[in-house]
Amino acid sequence: MDDVATPLRERSARAARIAPAKFAHVVLKTANYAAMIEWYATVLEARVVHESPFITFLTYDDEHHRVAVINAPDSAPAADGAAGVHHIAYTHASLGDLLATYRRLKDGGIEPVRCINHGPTTSMYYRDPDGLRVELQIDNFATTAELHAYFQSREFADNPIGVIFDPERLVRDYEAGVPMAELVRRPPLPAGVTPLDMRRERSPA
Repeated sequence: MDDVATPLRERSARAARIAPAKFAHVVLKTANYAAMIEWYATVLEARVVHESPFITFLTYDDEHHRVAVINAPDSAPAADGAAGVHHIAYTHASLGDLLATYRRLKDGGIEPVRCINHGPTTSMYYRDPDGLRVELQIDNFATTAELHAYFQSREFADNPIGVIFDPERLVRDYEAGVPMAELVRRPPLPAGVTPLDMRRERSPA
């Protein structure tokens, strides 16, 4: 319970830091209102908790909403090279969940534009109907300490972007019973390429 009796100046002064308790939601403005609602409901397995001609709220867990979509028919699409949000990311509980989601979405005609093992994560990037990148990922390490250590490693310093992978091959290896540690281990860069080459995307399906 919040200590409402403590003056706010005193609370701020005695606290080492007051950071947010969690990241709550994203709000998207679009001229593709129906398509955006359907896409996020499909990709995130989200349900609509409120819908109106102006705004729709969706959630996939016990949070009241994780995504809101604002209907803005006159809004222009964002230029791909413009400053702003590059992508938003969602973490799955396991590699099996991520790959099952990949299969489900592919069967419905939604395919990733880039699949990359960053090192800390195994990630699949999609583009929503407005072109915003949405990353579906898993953590590649079992503990936060291991993740933090990898960020400080020489391997990550040499290549902070990652290595592109073939999702169909990953599915086959997973279903063949390849050990998890091997499935999520980041491979070396292919010969003759640089980390910047790993930024390439294919056109969405």
